[in-house]
Amino acid sequence: MAAASVHAIEVEGLGVRFRRNRRGRRSFKDLFAGSKRRSRPGEFWALRDVSFTVAPGESIGVVGRNGQGKSTLLKLVASVLLQDEGSVTVNGGVAPLIEITGGFVGDLTVRENVRLTAGLHGMSRAEVNRRFDGIIEFAEIADFVDTPYKHLSNGMKVRLAFSVVSQLDEPVLLVDEVLAVGDKAFREKCYKRIDELLADGRTLFFVSHSERDLRRFCTRGLYLDKGKLVMDAPIAEVIDRYNADYPVN
Repeated sequence: MAAASVHAIEVEGLGVRFRRNRRGRRSFKDLFAGSKRRSRPGEFWALRDVSFTVAPGESIGVVGRNGQGKSTLLKLVASVLLQDEGSVTVNGGVAPLIEITGGFVGDLTVRENVRLTAGLHGMSRAEVNRRFDGIIEFAEIADFVDTPYKHLSNGMKVRLAFSVVSQLDEPVLLVDEVLAVGDKAFREKCYKRIDELLADGRTLFFVSHSERDLRRFCTRGLYLDKGKLVMDAPIAEVIDRYNADYPVN
């Protein structure tokens, strides 16, 4: 019997491509054509030949300019997207905070959305009932529990999304730039919660343009440029390399 993997995340030869001039990633015809076909005109590789592993409890910061594949990588790890080449293996579940509207239904109330979204992430009805008041309190939206989700402000949606996801017991936490939408006081509240999750041994996969946040939470960095992984090193070294490649004028 093969030994169990010691990695929380394993990425090997990962590649994914998009089309510039068509809505959607791939047609059903493309899916059945196989993953090794050549790129066609209008296609580009968002990520290509990306490989790395993440140990349980590591905190990884993904660095790079806009459009270099950072958010795409998170969506692949979260199984929101399907890769064209290579493999992604996550040993254990993920708690994804990668889109503020992901998993929420506009016409349902906040109460209904919390129960639905937490349930879809595998939380039992009893767990939802036990944690419901804490979720609402953390999100600071007690006065809007029976309000349709679509009527919330973007800031309220961010607070609710983070509050639900941070209550999940999944070992891997995926965080994109969405926290930048929240106000300063709530961001600090979220950061303290992330500190608690890291102290509890969770694995963090964190995309941010904030050097301060990357240095605060992450010990290791992955630097993506033109869809390639150009550096995998301690976070301070990765940030220094990125700043050298793209200095602020």
